[in-house]
Amino acid sequence: MKAEIISIGTELLLGQVDNSNAAYLSRELASLGIEVYHHVTVGDNPDRLIEAVKQAEERVDLVIMSGGLGPTEDDITKKTMAEYLKVDLILHEETEDKIITYHKNSDFEMPENNQLQALILADSLALTNDTGLAVGMMLSKGGHHYVLLPGPPDELEPMVKNYLNEELVKHTLNEQVLISRVLRFFGLTEAQLAKRISSIIQSQSNPTIAIYANEGEITIRITAKADDEDKGNKEIDKIEEEIMSHLSDYFYGYGDKRLADVIKDMLLERDLTITAAESLTGGAFLSMLTSDLSAGSIIEGGLVTYSADKKNNVLKVTKETIEKYGVVSPECAIEMAEKSRKLFGADIGVGLTGVAGPSSLENQIPGTVWIGIAFKDKQSFSKHYHFGFKRNKNRMLAVLNAMELVRRVLLELPTENTVFYGEDKH
Repeated sequence: MKAEIISIGTELLLGQVDNSNAAYLSRELASLGIEVYHHVTVGDNPDRLIEAVKQAEERVDLVIMSGGLGPTEDDITKKTMAEYLKVDLILHEETEDKIITYHKNSDFEMPENNQLQALILADSLALTNDTGLAVGMMLSKGGHHYVLLPGPPDELEPMVKNYLNEELVKHTLNEQVLISRVLRFFGLTEAQLAKRISSIIQSQSNPTIAIYANEGEITIRITAKADDEDKGNKEIDKIEEEIMSHLSDYFYGYGDKRLADVIKDMLLERDLTITAAESLTGGAFLSMLTSDLSAGSIIEGGLVTYSADKKNNVLKVTKETIEKYGVVSPECAIEMAEKSRKLFGADIGVGLTGVAGPSSLENQIPGTVWIGIAFKDKQSFSKHYHFGFKRNKNRMLAVLNAMELVRRVLLELPTENTVFYGEDKH
C-alpha cells in the first residue's frame, strides 16, 4: 500500500503552526510497512483540497487528510470530501452524545454548529476521538482509502495509535498479525544512536525499525509482520538482541513509560523518598516526578533557591562553600543535595545548579551544569555537564540527566567522571 498525507489549514501555510502531524503519520505508516510518497499542505480552500486529492489518487491508494474537522466555517474537509465523493454526511450518534454530555458538564453553552463534529461520511468507519470531540473516519471507495483525522496533535495521535493503525493492518496484512515492541534509551543523541545501529537499519525489511526522539529521550520501535504472535515476538527478539549489543548502556525500559515514570516506579518499589534543591531548573525536576497520584508516596517537599543568599539562609549551604567554590560548582551541587535530603528527611537528595543562559555566571558559560546526588549511607557526589546555549533546552536536559543519575544510583550502576566535595575537578 502506498500513501499520501494531505495537511489542511491556512495556519500551516502561514507558519503559525508547525506541521508535526505529517512527520508523526509518516513514522506510523512506515512502521506498518506503508510507503509515504508525498506530503502536501493546502489552505482552507475546497477547490485546492479537491485538486490535491485528485493528484494523490493518481499516485497512491491511501489518502490521509489531517485537519478541518472542527465546527467552524474554515473546517472544510468533511463537507468538501462528501461533495467530491458524492456521499452523504450522516450523524454519528455516539459522538453526538459525547458532545452534548461535554457541554452539559461544563460551563459552556453548546453552539448548534458543534454538532457538525459528529457528522461522518456515509459508509465510512468512525474513528473514535479519545481526547477531543471531532470524530475521525475511514472510507474505502473506488479503489482508494480515504482517512480524515482531526488537526490537533493531541487528538490525532491517540486516534491513529488506538484505532486507525488497527484498521490499516486489516487492509495490508492478509491474515498476518503485526507485533510491536518499544525500547527506550537516554544518554546519547538521535544521530549517535542511529549511527551505532546503522548496519541494522540498512538491512531491515521485516521486522522494521523506527527511531523517535522526544525531548532528550529516544525510543526505538521494532515492528514485525508474522503468521502469529509467537513468531512475531521471536523475530523481534532477534533484532532487539542486535540493537542491545550496541546500545545496552543507554537502555532504561520498554513501552510508554518515560524516564521519570521509571524513576517513580523504582522509588515506589523500594519504598524510598526523594527531594531536590533546584536552581536553574526552577522546580522542573520535582514537577516531572509529581505528575501523577503516586507523588505523595515518594516526595514530601523540595526547594527552589536561585540566589546565593537563599541557598545559604534557607537551604543552609555554607557561606564557605559559596565563597570558596561559587554556586556553579560541584561542591555547591553536593551541599544542595545533602541539605535538601536532611531538611525533608528523604532517602535521596538531588541538587541542580548551573548556568541556563543566555548570559554567563561566575565566568561559567551557558549550558554549564552540576548535578549533585546524596543517597543515604553512600558518599555524595556531583557530575558536570555542558549542554549548549539554549536556555530551556539546558533546563530540560539538566532535569533528564538528574533522573538518569538517580536511576543509576538506584541500580548501583557505574557513573563516570563523578566529583566528590573538594576534589580536584581537573
